[in-house]
Amino acid sequence: MILHKFKNQSELDRVAADLMLSVVRAKPNAVLGMATGGTPVGLYEEIVKSYQQGLVSFKEARTFNLDEYVGLPVSHAESYRSFMQRNLFDHIDIEPENTHVPNGNAPDIEAECRRYDEMMYQLGPIDMQLLGIGHNGHIGFNEPDTSLSRFTHKVTLKEDTREANKRFFNSLDEVPTHAVTMGMGSILHAKAILLVVKGQEKAEILDRTLNGAITTEIPASLLQTHPRVIVLTDCDVNYKLSHS
Repeated sequence: MILHKFKNQSELDRVAADLMLSVVRAKPNAVLGMATGGTPVGLYEEIVKSYQQGLVSFKEARTFNLDEYVGLPVSHAESYRSFMQRNLFDHIDIEPENTHVPNGNAPDIEAECRRYDEMMYQLGPIDMQLLGIGHNGHIGFNEPDTSLSRFTHKVTLKEDTREANKRFFNSLDEVPTHAVTMGMGSILHAKAILLVVKGQEKAEILDRTLNGAITTEIPASLLQTHPRVIVLTDCDVNYKLSHS
């Protein structure tokens, strides 16, 4: 892992965007793994600025999102498809058919999970996977557990995850209880991983991710097994280089 610390989030967002843009510039038909939530919003704003300035094109790029809520209409403002359209896809020249988000309303969720994996492996591997991290160490919606699924699967969301996402809804009751998420095997299959961690309140879980034991109880700790992980953060945290 490589750790870079920043004094402010605007600088962090700019560097994160530049890293993802460099992948597309080097390989116009790159496959990018996308994330949602509060963490990547500023990063996506920087990507849109670069596109508007004519510095990059996404005409040939393909994207795969980490996850999607189960049972939330695609038209709902907090569906991850809506999030991606609103924050990125509607503002760049990417072809709609090249943007992939799991279908959380599929009549057969297990079949949808298999379809998503098959498509991802046909077009992949993902050149750069963007990740955030949950307060409990979840990656995507891979929640702490005694074991983790390798492939895309349906998951029951932990209450602290739902509580953390409540800010996007009117109440906790509106937050979905299930989601479809890429498995850790799919995530770790990416050529490169960009982990963005914002807010000092995540310093402890980031420290455990970087320096602690590799355990399914902290899914993010499995990133220690990947050969190319770049961590960008504004947290006051250290990384023991002996682990690299």
